[in-house]
Amino acid sequence: MDPRLTRSARSALLACSLAVGLGACGGGSSSAPPAPAPAPAPAPAPAPTPALPPTADEAARFLMQASFGPTDADIARVQALGYSGWIDEQFALPRTAHLPYVQANYSLLLFGGNFAFMQDSFWQQAVPAPDQLRQRVKFALSQIVVVSAESGTIATASDGFANYVDLLGEHAFGNYRTLLEAVATSPMMGLYLSHLRNQKADPLTGRVPDENFAREVMQLFTIGLTEINLDGTPKLVNGQPVETYTNADITGLARVLTGWSWAAQDTSNASFNGGGTAYADRILRPMQPYPQFHETGEKIFLNATIPAGTPAQASLTIALDTLFNHPNLCPFIGRQLIQRLVTSNPSSAYIARVSAACANNGAGVRGDIKAIVRAILLDDEARNAAGPTNPQFGKLREPVLRLAQWARCFGATSVSGNWLIRNLDSPATSLGQQPLRAPSVFNFYRPGYVPANTAIAAVNLAAPEFQITGETSVAGYTNFMQAAISSGVGVGREVRAAYTNELAVADNADALIDRVNRCLMAGTMGTQQRQEIRDAVNAIAATATNGRANRVNTAVLLTMASPEYLVQK
Repeated sequence: MDPRLTRSARSALLACSLAVGLGACGGGSSSAPPAPAPAPAPAPAPAPTPALPPTADEAARFLMQASFGPTDADIARVQALGYSGWIDEQFALPRTAHLPYVQANYSLLLFGGNFAFMQDSFWQQAVPAPDQLRQRVKFALSQIVVVSAESGTIATASDGFANYVDLLGEHAFGNYRTLLEAVATSPMMGLYLSHLRNQKADPLTGRVPDENFAREVMQLFTIGLTEINLDGTPKLVNGQPVETYTNADITGLARVLTGWSWAAQDTSNASFNGGGTAYADRILRPMQPYPQFHETGEKIFLNATIPAGTPAQASLTIALDTLFNHPNLCPFIGRQLIQRLVTSNPSSAYIARVSAACANNGAGVRGDIKAIVRAILLDDEARNAAGPTNPQFGKLREPVLRLAQWARCFGATSVSGNWLIRNLDSPATSLGQQPLRAPSVFNFYRPGYVPANTAIAAVNLAAPEFQITGETSVAGYTNFMQAAISSGVGVGREVRAAYTNELAVADNADALIDRVNRCLMAGTMGTQQRQEIRDAVNAIAATATNGRANRVNTAVLLTMASPEYLVQK
């Protein structure tokens, strides 16, 4: 049996996914049912404490949101500890880091290294690393406070880039205010958004402060474009949204962000430009202020006034405190983290509960990311058993998560031990998504993206991941996964799944499907989908040459190519 999809089948799959949006396509038909009416928001009440330990399917579903995919061991651990206990255990695990691997492969030199090693390191952590919750939250943060290897400067500075991504992991269970300052003073962010070596205005030459980071730290990293309530709904004046900031605010904040450059032993002009006494490993150290390049006049933005003569560090502190304490921050960041972990269209009540945890972790602390993550994953809207049957709940699995889940589900290992999975950008021949190489600071997709002329748009829902989904990418993904499932992935196909438990039951189609269903779909596979996969598996004799392996490969591929799987519920 050749499981590759024909062009018509690929088109049908895409049409089905786009037409139904966040609902699954039933019966293998390419025709879409009518768009459902918007579901009512749940009551704004705290999540109930589960009376019983989670079932294996419930644990698998939880792990699809909280990790890069379930394994048998992790499912058992969640069942033993409960959701909250598993989260606590994950919070306590030591963090794995990228920088040691990158430095082991390239000497520590300014702009030394190559992005290939960061690609390897990503998969080393996404698949076998034990601190799965941190890895998943770190990946989510990397798509909010974006620094991307799409920039050649970033791609060739792999030691600095590794250090930046490690910074996200270090603060993934910390406080968003601390993370914000670490991001603002990172030389990699300084290079990426051009506020490293940002200088005060010079009226003689016409030079003005660079506004790039000032704009994006407001628009993307903290408060967004329009004012919102605690539940994420827009604040309206005369029926119109209210902008959170103006061009004058951008200009004012840009003046705050002047005078920061390379870490050095002094603040000379030469060190500012990377010479002088600048440290050899300056790409790994936070930027420092240089008073002669900092704007010392009065600076005003977002109704905050920084008095004339305020030093650069104190000015930055006031600016970041202003952004951190803005009423938009918790619902703006909270909604995006919900989208990255659980569902593209959280109810306003869900956002409000997460925002409340962000505003106060129960001990009077604002911005506690642990409290935010716990609120997201334990909320009734995330854990409710009705979620998998709600056509407007869930999110399209981005390609990176699909490949990671396959590797974790089926015991993939790396022959070299280095997980040499690289260059996944091509939508025609690969995943169409390379981790840590988003096209721009706006990530791979926008959080409010709505695919035009679809049932999703008809009911005014967002589907961010559909921005990188099209006929080419659907076909490319399916053919890529066919090869990966059967032969492995990466350089020389050196990362291969073991399928130990699946091969053991390959002669029994139902037992095989049960395993695939739990690990890939948390037990939500429908009757008709199951029958179609059963028929395909039973068409292959287990006694034939490679028969058992072909049965396993077919069950996995047909599941992973299905719209029902592609939407994480």
